[in-house]
Amino acid sequence: MRLTSPVICGLAFILLSAAAPILAHHGFAVEFDQKDPVTLAGVVTKMEFMNPHIYFYVDVKGKDGKVVNWALEGGPPNVLYRQGWRKDTVKPGDMVTVKGFRARDGSHLAACTSVIFPDGHEISAGPTSPSQGNYGAGTNADKK
Repeated sequence: MRLTSPVICGLAFILLSAAAPILAHHGFAVEFDQKDPVTLAGVVTKMEFMNPHIYFYVDVKGKDGKVVNWALEGGPPNVLYRQGWRKDTVKPGDMVTVKGFRARDGSHLAACTSVIFPDGHEISAGPTSPSQGNYGAGTNADKK
């Protein structure tokens, strides 16, 4: 059986299309600056518990009194679920303090490493492997 040019092109297109989502996924260091840690306190306005990463949004009042809505990116839902997270762990209206690393572009986006609740309970929001750029409260980088 001889393969024709359209068949070969079709197979190549399918294989390249399947690989596109893998190529599109970013690394921590590309988007976030490990040397620019942030600690934000405010009220959760929205929660998105879906792949590839969770996002939640927090209204943070600045020193000038102006409220800015920050987007916080956490780890993948499956990883967070194993760490104790559920869809309602962080909900709109919750007061939280968030630790993380600011986006390199200076926008109001940060990679969230942990969430601290008013009662002092802290939960990791990212991978816990030190090899993943300290993108998790479970790392030992700052625990000496």
